Amino acid sequence: MKPDLAVSLLHRCRHATLATQSRQYPGYPYASAVQFFCDERHRPVFVVSALAEHCKNLLADARVSLSLLAPGEDGAQSAPRLTMLGDAERFDASDALRRRLLRYLPEAEEWLALDFMFFRLIPKRQRLIAGLGSMAWIEDGAWTALPVLDPDTESALLDEVQAALPASIRLLGCDCFGADLLDRGRYRRADWEGVSSDPAQIRERLLRLA
Repeated sequence: MKPDLAVSLLHRCRHATLATQSRQYPGYPYASAVQFFCDERHRPVFVVSALAEHCKNLLADARVSLSLLAPGEDGAQSAPRLTMLGDAERFDASDALRRRLLRYLPEAEEWLALDFMFFRLIPKRQRLIAGLGSMAWIEDGAWTALPVLDPDTESALLDEVQAALPASIRLLGCDCFGADLLDRGRYRRADWEGVSSDPAQIRERLLRLA
């Protein structure tokens, strides 16, 4: 199964369930609802308070599972869904990634003044269920081989194209597989017809969003 299906589902979701290894009850997973966005390599990034139970778990054991369900679906057993297994890595975010965070989650500006920490999920294996009877594992090698749009190139494209779009559309991010945007205040993912790593081609596709 192509990893681009998983990329599309990942970008359609803004919330997920994060399962960490419980410190207080060893052997039991501790599930938490989290908000996230993706970095340029489509790795989920979440910002967590030091006071949160799942933050304490992450600092003690990096092994996690992230579960995502296609938004707007009523039947969880037939809806597209993704389970990502991997390690949560704590890191210091670059200025570019902080700007990206604030595009997706403007409310996070208050978090950054407090005790919140950045973590990103380094995928190991992923279980993608595209629908009833359609499922497969995606290995980490397939994820690391995905084409990447440089953050500086992305930022330049967003600045250039945003000025040409109507005020009802606000670009949040773009990549080789599609773009994330607010359309009349509602979040949506626009997938490209075919993967592209050519900035000029991505620019043309962004302009078509109008």
